[in-house]
Amino acid sequence: MYKTTGAVVKNYANDHAMPYLLESKDLAMACAMAEATAPLMMSFGRVNSEPDQLGVMLNLSAGGCEDERAWDNELAYLRAIGEQNGRAAQDAQIAQKRHQLRAAERYLRSWEHLTAHYGDPGEGECPSFDTSQDEFIYMAGLLSGLQALNNEIQSSVSVGVPKNVGSKVSRATQCLDDDKWWGAPSAIRATVWAMIPGAEPEGEDPFQYLERADQKGEQAGVRIAHVFHAMAALNAGDTEKVKAIIKAHAESISNTPSNEEWRMVDEMATRNILAISDRLWTQNQGHRTPIGGLGTFWDDERSESVGEDLDLEGIL
Repeated sequence: MYKTTGAVVKNYANDHAMPYLLESKDLAMACAMAEATAPLMMSFGRVNSEPDQLGVMLNLSAGGCEDERAWDNELAYLRAIGEQNGRAAQDAQIAQKRHQLRAAERYLRSWEHLTAHYGDPGEGECPSFDTSQDEFIYMAGLLSGLQALNNEIQSSVSVGVPKNVGSKVSRATQCLDDDKWWGAPSAIRATVWAMIPGAEPEGEDPFQYLERADQKGEQAGVRIAHVFHAMAALNAGDTEKVKAIIKAHAESISNTPSNEEWRMVDEMATRNILAISDRLWTQNQGHRTPIGGLGTFWDDERSESVGEDLDLEGIL
């Protein structure tokens, strides 16, 4: 009975639950579902074949939950630093690193499920994909590997992430059609080149790849390439480039609706761009991006149509 139930649940999740979620834009609900159902779904691996593809997606989404909590604590840390409150800053930073550690562990589990199902990425021939969803799960697992490495470094605690994940992911992205997947494969590859010294092939400029990937994502209505571009610019210390990418993202989501089939991915991109914007705003103004103000900055010329000022005296 357990084997039959496991097979039914696994097939239902792959055929219906996952596509349904990918068409949704409620990231908080997807996060809650991943954290709540992952133990149940993955426990069927005890009585049936391991649901590795589900494991990739559930752990990636659950890792994103911890990333969100880490971001909130990072903002608390920045506010405390601005207020010269050392104890609050230290406490927020400790909490941030705890969440980054748990995120790294979840992303690493996603990566391990990827390798269990598809083989070692970037080594040997490309896997055979049966469906577009199959390809997407592969790409999601590659992203998990990079996220695991990044969070492990940020947390300052080793969870066993292979140190050559970046080079493996870079090679493995060549198994994916860049035009079909909104420029994301080349954006991932270029980000690895930009962030790992000496990783880029001779004569290649990773930021040119990232700009082309941005255009593909904007046209497709799935703007995940913007996130990789912003990450690479942050790593290079180019704040003006980061701000330009955030503005371009805000303009694009106003002009081009999300691809209905992949709405969740586009919403995830916007959430990550907003997190980067919040960091910049908090560093400079002590608060997050104003409501309706994504793509605007504190040093822009005043515009009555963007954002809103709160009358704190009136509230008090």
